[in-house]
Amino acid sequence: MNRTLTRRRFVAGAAGMAATVALPRTAAARRRRRRTADVCIVGAGLAGLTAARNIARSGRDVIVLEARDRVGGRIQNRTVASGVITELGAEYVGPTQDRILALAKAVGVDTFPTYNEGSNVLILDGQRSLYPASTGLSEHPDFLSALGTLPVLDQMAAEVSVAAPWKAPRADEWDNQTLAQFRDQQLSSPGAVQAFNVATRAIFGAEAEQLSLLFALFYGASAGNPQTPGSFLRLATTPGGAQEARFVGGSQLVPIEVAKRLGSRVVLEAPVRRIERSGKTVTVIADDHEVSARQVIVAVPPVVALDIDYAPALPRAKTRLLRRIVPGNERKWAAVYDRPFWRDAGLSGQGVGGAGPADTTFDNTPPQGAPGIMFGFVGGAGSAAAKGQSRSTHRAALTENLVAFYGDEARNMTRYIESRWSEDRWTKGCPVGHAGRNVLATLGPQLRKPVGAIHFAGTETADYWFGYMDGAVRSGERAAREVLRSL
Repeated sequence: MNRTLTRRRFVAGAAGMAATVALPRTAAARRRRRRTADVCIVGAGLAGLTAARNIARSGRDVIVLEARDRVGGRIQNRTVASGVITELGAEYVGPTQDRILALAKAVGVDTFPTYNEGSNVLILDGQRSLYPASTGLSEHPDFLSALGTLPVLDQMAAEVSVAAPWKAPRADEWDNQTLAQFRDQQLSSPGAVQAFNVATRAIFGAEAEQLSLLFALFYGASAGNPQTPGSFLRLATTPGGAQEARFVGGSQLVPIEVAKRLGSRVVLEAPVRRIERSGKTVTVIADDHEVSARQVIVAVPPVVALDIDYAPALPRAKTRLLRRIVPGNERKWAAVYDRPFWRDAGLSGQGVGGAGPADTTFDNTPPQGAPGIMFGFVGGAGSAAAKGQSRSTHRAALTENLVAFYGDEARNMTRYIESRWSEDRWTKGCPVGHAGRNVLATLGPQLRKPVGAIHFAGTETADYWFGYMDGAVRSGERAAREVLRSL
């Protein structure tokens, strides 16, 4: 059943926030409801909602059509106890992520620092060691070797413009290589290669062999802002990095609060099937809804944008680009305990290494300190290998994974939650789409290019912080500027 944004549907999966939302209830339409607007937006993730917010503030009419029964896209809270949530998707923010932080502040969502006290755990070549969470630096020689590749990547990335990476002086050369080829030129020890791969899987949800070197350099260059050059170290670290802080109430609270202010402009359970251009009108056809608009913003992942039927069809180059931005393959799981027992042992909850199947873990305990929540990523080959496994089998493997990091007490979880974004029809992968060899240098100009009155947003179209919540917000702001200029 399709319905406009209502109090009950609005907060689905949003950690008990229903009391904060008061929106009118409407009956489901028996036949397709026809509406008109200056702008119609496809997708109520951060990109689409940001665009809608800016367009509405300009005084223009805007309607957002969202396929799911909730807002947030790849951002989703899950209740684990009364008043306690864990995030199934994106959650962290850090320095230079100015736009998501400004948006959160504007809608009254605060941040708090990621727990980063005591020691981190490193497992390489089957050996477990500790290193200070405050510095994030292990003295393990293989860890240091892998870390030594980051300044080299930063130096190369300095030649890559975030606005047009395909114009880099060595764009063709780098786009014809994989990140794995770079890795193998720099590293020789198996432990160093393993450490490099752990970071790649966590950041991209992919293997280094699947990533163009040019794409990886662009990604690193994007980890900054117009005043601060991008940095690979910023991608990988907690203090001073992309994992520095979290949102009070969970990251989904930001899109929830934005959508709450947009009210009935946001329509849930309205998957868009077709977009027709005719003269100066664009008709967006969804289940039970049809919107005639002057401008349209498609703010869904590239692979999902391909599921829409366009009439006339999108240009061949645009379609090829959308098809070749491949969604990451990453699972995120959370283990819930009565208390964060690892803190008693002086551990931060941050684990890195080849204990498998999860290569990285983080303390996701709420600000009040209980219950204890540990989450981890299973990315790339590890996630692909888990396909077809039952949840009980995967949970058992991840439990042993946690035992290797944190000891036998890790078996005493009270609850286990796992998100499989690759199986979500409206996402098809996480955390971000990536490009393989010979894509960005040739098809890159299509990334943000409108097709007539159809504009494209989403974190995969961002300049800074491509792949992150901040990139999604920036892309929504950019798309809003485009349509307002057109109007």
